[in-house]
Amino acid sequence: MYLNANINTMIFNTTTCSISMKKSEISLQLSEKYFHALKAIHGSVYFKLLDDAAFFAANSIIEDVFVLTTSFSINIVKPVNEGIIKAIGNVRFQSKNLIVAESSLYNAEGKEIAFGTGNFAKSKILLKDTNGYE
Repeated sequence: MYLNANINTMIFNTTTCSISMKKSEISLQLSEKYFHALKAIHGSVYFKLLDDAAFFAANSIIEDVFVLTTSFSINIVKPVNEGIIKAIGNVRFQSKNLIVAESSLYNAEGKEIAFGTGNFAKSKILLKDTNGYE
């Protein structure tokens, strides 16, 4: 479902995704279409990959409904303009009404280029009623 979403088929078409319990990995092959004027990836690309990785780590522990990002903060450590980047997300905390997940983004050499932390809450949107969910 995630890889077939319009944003990933039309814009982020080299995205890959792997999800396991309390963890996820999202990768993207960079190209110039993601660059800002200084020829490095735009902050929105950092944000999307970090949020997606934390989101899927959080949603991996909820079996019936989607979670929603209620807040997400990122820190960009260094620019990148080539290769495959990979975001790894994992759950840090879980309570009845809150999941806190974090993610780190790595360049092709395995060096951290950004990190983020987000809060996620259960929605009322049933997973089983969503097109493409398996």
